[in-house]
Amino acid sequence: SGDNLFLETGASGAPIIGIAGQDGLGQIKQGFVEMSNVQLVEEMTELITGQRAYEANSKAITTSDSMLQTTNELKR
Repeated sequence: SGDNLFLETGASGAPIIGIAGQDGLGQIKQGFVEMSNVQLVEEMTELITGQRAYEANSKAITTSDSMLQTTNELKR
């Protein structure tokens, strides 16, 4: 088994053995850093937008609850 740390399991299936870069297999390149495929500025903008929308909805619910409480107090 080559004293590897990774072993075949039922979930992983059988290993695919081949030469890197041939027959559709990926290539191994030394000294390269994999890109994360994340646009940090766009993601931060989306996060801030979502957070502000959440805050606005939360305030609307709080205001609605307050108005309903006031209405219930007026009826009494």
